[in-house]
Amino acid sequence: MNDYEVKKARAEQLRKELNHHIYRYYVENENDIEDYEYDMLMRELKSIEEEYPELLTADSPTHRVGGTADKNMFSSVTHIVKMESLQDAFDKSEVLDFDRKVKEVCPDATYVVEPKIDGLSVSLEYSNGVISRGSTRGDGVTGEDITANLKTVRSIPLSLKEKLPFIEVRGEVYMPKEKFFEIVKKQELNEEKPFKNPRNAAAGSLRQKDPKITSQRGLDIFVFNIQQIDGKDLQTHKQSLDYIKSLGFKTIPFYNEFDNIDDVIKELDRIGSIRGTLPFDIDGAVIKVNRFDQREKLGSTAKCPKWALAWKYPPEEKQTKLIDIEINVGRTGVLTPTAVFEPVLVAGSTVSRATLHNEDFIKEKGIRIGDTVIIRKAGDIIPEVLEVSKHAESSEPYKMPDVCPSCGEKVTREAGEAAIRCNNPDCPAQLLRMLIHFCSRDAMDIEGLGDANLELLVNEGMLKTAADIYKLDFDRVAEFEHLGKKSADNLKKAVEKSKENDLGKLIFALGIRHIGQKAAKLLADRFQDMDGIISASKDDILSIDGYGEIMAESVVDFFSHPQAIELIDDLKAAGLNMRSEKKVIDNRFEGKTFVLTGTLSQFTRTQASEIIETYGGKTSSSVSKKTDFVLAGEAAGSKLQKAQDLGVKIISEDEFSAMIKA
Repeated sequence: MNDYEVKKARAEQLRKELNHHIYRYYVENENDIEDYEYDMLMRELKSIEEEYPELLTADSPTHRVGGTADKNMFSSVTHIVKMESLQDAFDKSEVLDFDRKVKEVCPDATYVVEPKIDGLSVSLEYSNGVISRGSTRGDGVTGEDITANLKTVRSIPLSLKEKLPFIEVRGEVYMPKEKFFEIVKKQELNEEKPFKNPRNAAAGSLRQKDPKITSQRGLDIFVFNIQQIDGKDLQTHKQSLDYIKSLGFKTIPFYNEFDNIDDVIKELDRIGSIRGTLPFDIDGAVIKVNRFDQREKLGSTAKCPKWALAWKYPPEEKQTKLIDIEINVGRTGVLTPTAVFEPVLVAGSTVSRATLHNEDFIKEKGIRIGDTVIIRKAGDIIPEVLEVSKHAESSEPYKMPDVCPSCGEKVTREAGEAAIRCNNPDCPAQLLRMLIHFCSRDAMDIEGLGDANLELLVNEGMLKTAADIYKLDFDRVAEFEHLGKKSADNLKKAVEKSKENDLGKLIFALGIRHIGQKAAKLLADRFQDMDGIISASKDDILSIDGYGEIMAESVVDFFSHPQAIELIDDLKAAGLNMRSEKKVIDNRFEGKTFVLTGTLSQFTRTQASEIIETYGGKTSSSVSKKTDFVLAGEAAGSKLQKAQDLGVKIISEDEFSAMIKA
């Protein structure tokens, strides 16, 4: 065999082996090989596919890591079989009424009861055993094509164990509670608005324009229905669930058949009693007639089938005593009050803390220490204080502290803001959160300094400022049990590499309030070096197109603190780059503003923005009369419409490429 034939055979073998391990790990929760061995197999397959692109198949596990967005992504999909919604029931009498109506038509009907997963409903289509399309439910008739993102969900098989001519299944994509809490913790550390519940997190993650982001969110799926099938005759719902499980799908975790409504109600109660202990979120249980021929007899209304009912569990509310209000200090100095109450069992788990958000929330609810409060879990997940049921005797309205509980500096509340803030950049409570931001991918991008390792180094007293990262004793780092010499060596390389970053990344890494990635780059490009930024006046900064009063004041205020200047001096001494590396090839786009919209196929948005800047132009996130060009990719939305309304010139990627080559 020649090299191509050898590589082709090897690619087929690798795909089969990797898909087997993915199924074992993500569906059966078993692990046959070490992570390193798996990574090496994946790397070998990726290498072959890069060498011979024609060997890349639709069911290749390399799709799992998230590649370029499908050009059809978010285009409309018409569902041949309507993805119906279900009639809700909140009272047992409604369940009995449902049973009466079913038995009038089908006296011998039996029911299957299964948990109702709280996620995003999707359709998966397979042709000749290979995934061909994935889409959202939408309004039940029209959804959106999200194939590229669904391929990153590792429990979704890219090829089936039986090569059916065609099958369409329906499932619920969800975010496991463990992953949800992990993401929320990170969001809170960065003082971002956290996801309210796993369903919102799943929906937001699944509709990302970049599949790579979706692939990092740890999404999962339970498949619960066959919409269409060719090549197989199935008689009942329970039989169909058993069958799709044999094809390699991850089905709902338990589904039981009952021949009378009393046992159905007992099962509803049983599921309700265990819902808080499940590793995934449910918002109810579903009762379905088991036999398909009986479903056809029963039919559907205009809105929902007559053969199924969704039982909804009411949110559980409990009373408890508020013992204290603790104040936590975030990365940017925001003081967040947290309620500490007597432990109470709510929705299957014991809780004793809940965020009180800010001073206005406490005043609005009239919350005082010692009060009896009513709590529940938002979405059965996040504890929240609903209201005060009884004030404690002699209790007084709660007052937020005047000084930072961590460093003792006076705190301030700016006009128009709900947050009270400590503006001392040397505040110890802000250290870990600031370091996490400093080392993040969009900032200094120091691989190996994630949340856990940073927390370890802070607790060991090895990091007290960001500058200490560049003074680390890597021999000591190597002594930590879960790190070792290899990890320490890799970390040392990553730290050294970060010294070469452009000034814009360093400015962003400093965590200056109101200054995001783009604003940091604009600042670096305008003043060219750190000293120029430090000495710039508010008016100087306001001269930057895109900067306003608040942003300019924030920059000046940050560099007015002696601690900030001391940090910059330490970073300079450590050898960090303090200059902007802005490169301009020529000025053909000078004075021109571009807006990018839709899915680009020839460039990423970052690449297109960088190209525009190297030719002297700039990009904006919104279309206005001052916009010169709108670069429109596939599925461009409201920005394209606004450009058309304003008469702004719209260009394609081919036209943009021609402008670059001219």
